[in-house]
Amino acid sequence: MTPAKNVYTRLGVRTLINAQGTVTTVGGSLMPPEVVQAMTEAAGWFVSVPELQEKVGARIAGLLGVPAALVTAGAASAIAVGTAACMGRDDPEAIGRLPETGGLRDEVILQKAHKSRYEAQMAQTGAKVVWVETREELERAVGPRTAMMFFLNRFGPLGAIGRGEWLEVGKRRGVPTFLDAAADVPPVSRFSEYTREGFDLVTFSGGKAIRGPQASGLLLGRPDLIAAGLRAISPSMGIGRAMKVGKEEIVGLLAAVERYLALDHAAQRRERTETLERVAHHLQGLPSVRTEFVPNGDFSHSPRLSVQWDEKALNMSVGQMVAALRAGSPSIEASDLTEYQPAWKGLGILAHNLQPGEELIVARRVGEILTAAAKTRGLSR
Repeated sequence: MTPAKNVYTRLGVRTLINAQGTVTTVGGSLMPPEVVQAMTEAAGWFVSVPELQEKVGARIAGLLGVPAALVTAGAASAIAVGTAACMGRDDPEAIGRLPETGGLRDEVILQKAHKSRYEAQMAQTGAKVVWVETREELERAVGPRTAMMFFLNRFGPLGAIGRGEWLEVGKRRGVPTFLDAAADVPPVSRFSEYTREGFDLVTFSGGKAIRGPQASGLLLGRPDLIAAGLRAISPSMGIGRAMKVGKEEIVGLLAAVERYLALDHAAQRRERTETLERVAHHLQGLPSVRTEFVPNGDFSHSPRLSVQWDEKALNMSVGQMVAALRAGSPSIEASDLTEYQPAWKGLGILAHNLQPGEELIVARRVGEILTAAAKTRGLSR
């Protein structure tokens, strides 16, 4: 497979096959033609960006069945904007002077098990992160200065306090709750499920499964907090000024949401499962190799294949396989599942971003590397 000449190869940047999934480091997802067309059309006109944000937010909220919505510059941007909204509430002046927090609620509560480095998005607003481990510590931590309680959904199983308990405390103590569900679709029901559960704010990435612009995200939830978030984000001259969402990204994400809701997700899941089954079939019979489907690293229903082998017998770790795939031609990105929380075994292959035929290239290359390792160790099929 010879890489085609394109803007990247002309710059000396290698293109790659993405078997890793919708990760930011390799560009999230590829935007479909409908999204690209919407962004191109949006680029040809001037509009009031605040008005566009309000109209698109209302449209997206209606489509998803949530109280209110705001397009942000990614899910991490939504965390910062949402934190600012919970701190400043309906006081535009307070939001405008962040990270100066004098007189404001300026504490955000997290479980220690949910530590992820996304706390930086909260801290940039001037908020202080308060760590807890148990329900008792949570009850003691909530006080007059508590602005928000943050829950990272994909780390939910790691903490002692579940989503239901977290919500119950927040509602009873009158503290807004924020759920990071950046990669939690499919299924589509997730968009409204969490707000129906009671979360005041929820964020999803726009550049993952939705296949919108990579620099876009959704902040969904309470109308008053979404309105405060709109005052916090660019073009406002405050904490969110650096999180500029262009008119092209706003329109592009709307087009992506409209397209995503119209898809046959059951059929798409079947196709992706069949794609990974072809990989598994190609690897059958290799020394010590086995494959299985394992849960995805987030709460989505995207199928993921784990390729496992006797690392000691073949003298090859999963990390070495990942490096060999990356260094090859074409370059292939896959996952070392042992790095995930919770950890699984083997090499992770996700079908979401594999283009037709690329699964066979991935399978062939994995097979070649394992076969070469087996021969070196005196093993054979």
